[in-house]
Amino acid sequence: MAYSKIKLPASASILILFGFILLSLQLMSSSTQESSELSEMHSWLLVINTLGSITLLILVAVNAYSLVRELKKKEAGSRLTTRMVSLFVLLALAPAAIVFYFSVQFLHQGIDSWFNVEIDRAMDDALELSQSALAQRMNWHIKQTRHIAAQLENKSDTLIALEIGALWADSGAMEIAAFSSQGRILASSSTNPSDILPHLPDEQMWLQLRQNKEYFAFDPGDNDEMMVRVILPIDRDQKRFLQVLYPIPVRVTDLADSIEFAFIRYQEMTFLRNSLKTSFSLILLLVLLLSLLAAIWVAFISIRNIVAPVKELVKGTQAVADGDYKQQLPVMSQDDLGFLVESFNQMTKRIARSRDETRAAGLEVENQRAYLETILANLTAGVISFDADFHIRTANQAAYRILHIPVSHFVSQSLSNLASKHAELADVLEAIQQLLEKADDIWEQRIVFLGPNGRQELLCRGTPLFLQDGSRMGAVVVFDDVTDLIQAQKNAAWGEVARRLAHEIKNPLTPIQLSAERLQHKLSKELPETSQDFLQRGTRTIVQQVEAMKRMVDDFSEYARPSKKQVEKINLIDLIQEILALYVPSGILFSTSFSSRSVIIEADPVSIRQVLHNLIKNAQEATAGNCRIEIKINKAVRNNAEYAELGIYDNGSGLHADQIETIFEPYVTSKAKGTGLGLAIVKKIIEEHGGVIWVDTSYNGGAGFVIQLPVFEFGNSK
Repeated sequence: MAYSKIKLPASASILILFGFILLSLQLMSSSTQESSELSEMHSWLLVINTLGSITLLILVAVNAYSLVRELKKKEAGSRLTTRMVSLFVLLALAPAAIVFYFSVQFLHQGIDSWFNVEIDRAMDDALELSQSALAQRMNWHIKQTRHIAAQLENKSDTLIALEIGALWADSGAMEIAAFSSQGRILASSSTNPSDILPHLPDEQMWLQLRQNKEYFAFDPGDNDEMMVRVILPIDRDQKRFLQVLYPIPVRVTDLADSIEFAFIRYQEMTFLRNSLKTSFSLILLLVLLLSLLAAIWVAFISIRNIVAPVKELVKGTQAVADGDYKQQLPVMSQDDLGFLVESFNQMTKRIARSRDETRAAGLEVENQRAYLETILANLTAGVISFDADFHIRTANQAAYRILHIPVSHFVSQSLSNLASKHAELADVLEAIQQLLEKADDIWEQRIVFLGPNGRQELLCRGTPLFLQDGSRMGAVVVFDDVTDLIQAQKNAAWGEVARRLAHEIKNPLTPIQLSAERLQHKLSKELPETSQDFLQRGTRTIVQQVEAMKRMVDDFSEYARPSKKQVEKINLIDLIQEILALYVPSGILFSTSFSSRSVIIEADPVSIRQVLHNLIKNAQEATAGNCRIEIKINKAVRNNAEYAELGIYDNGSGLHADQIETIFEPYVTSKAKGTGLGLAIVKKIIEEHGGVIWVDTSYNGGAGFVIQLPVFEFGNSK
């Protein structure tokens, strides 16, 4: 499309336009030679040539704009056309600019040689001589006037009127007159008897006289002749002034006017010289512009004709790059470009055959890959694959759910790098990294660690991957969170133990207790007093231990028995404040921090009270005195669901690392007295309400427990 646009100006009308432009240039050159001034014809010819240059400039601009649009659209051949046009313009512009520069220099030097520098100096000297002669005459008349004023000083107005005529006759002046400071004429004398009044000074002369105390200047006379006017004060107090008008000889005036006219005329000629320079320079510039613009316009047409086959070839390669392997180009010539087009056609045929062969195989591979990705994405177990350097290659969504970190964001990094950014998983990640580096066969390992929600236990299985030549290509690790499974197994085991205790131990305890009480009742009266005391202590011990075993069996039965909770909507904050009010007499110092005014949960209030009582009592027993307990409630989000996060922290001795792993298991306690079922029951109640509880390992001021319960509604924030 651009090619056809470029062809439009190449017609007979453009050739005729070039002929008119060349003719107008010749006429303009002739007009500058015929006259020393810029004639009207010369101006019209200048306008015509300028319009011709503008026309060519528009044609070049249209082609340049079309080329720029092709560059923006990244059309085929646009870059090559731009490079060739730029090179042509540079090669044409450099010599033309050099020739234009030296032509202008030679032109200016030739015009300057028409004028003699000595004449310039002579004209300046003549003008300066004329001005000096007039200035000397002015100084002589000023001196003469001062002499006359000195003769009239200190004389009365009457004496001045009597003597002024004689002074006029001796001075050779045209007119002499005396004035007062108010402008009143005191006396006057003139060469013209008909002049009743002398030439009075105007306001400007009086102003200058008052400022400078004297006035002298060249003024025009009555018959267009020049005269010298001098006004000086007669007295020191400047109350009277003397004005003397001196004539200037006509010859001197004519000579001064002639010199000034000649100087002005010479300046006009000098100005005309610069105009000629400008005119000839403009003609050279127009010739240069017309030549360059015409050459550039022809270059656009020629280069586009040359680039046309290459342009088609580029379009063909772009079509192949876009996947059109059936592209065939017409062979328009048998030169090198034609051979290149034939080679291109053969290449596209071979590529089309290879594409068809590989497409079927690639489709099968893609189906298999999509099948494997679907399986991995829907697995509940986490799967991470590694390359030969044990850097992460892929990770499924389950890995994120189990480890709570975006493993897929750390592709091409090792597990050690991942552990450095997630310190809470450093132990488990380092353990897996070591197993990967050391294992040469399938391995399995259970790894226990403290995650963000407490203790977690992973069952990890790994296997190295090898190529057919036996070299290692990577490894795969599959892991699953078996924390809940292990805990369920433990709970089931403890429940079975509790039921067996209730059945196997509690039933024989009652006969043992009754038999001991019967022995004491029967034998207490028949034995001596010392033996009675021994019998009483022994039977009391038996009864007390039996009662203790009954209580232990009851606690186990309570732990193993399914709860019978009555769920209702309660405000957790109000419930906590009611419980804290019960411990006011005990001296415990409580501090609370609630993010909302109300936290509504669906739970059994009796069970939640039991949980809070157990945790507060444990905190109270863990501190010998001055017990301080901090209770916090915040909003938490897990798996797109809102939870109420309750934190209870004390200032006790805290928990050891080995206690944290088993703190919620039955019969685990650090107290001298106690069954160790308190926290186990607490954990059971929380889990029955759909929540979780764990030890806050980041708290170092004592023991801290965090409970998360599903929330029904959060009130307004404080």
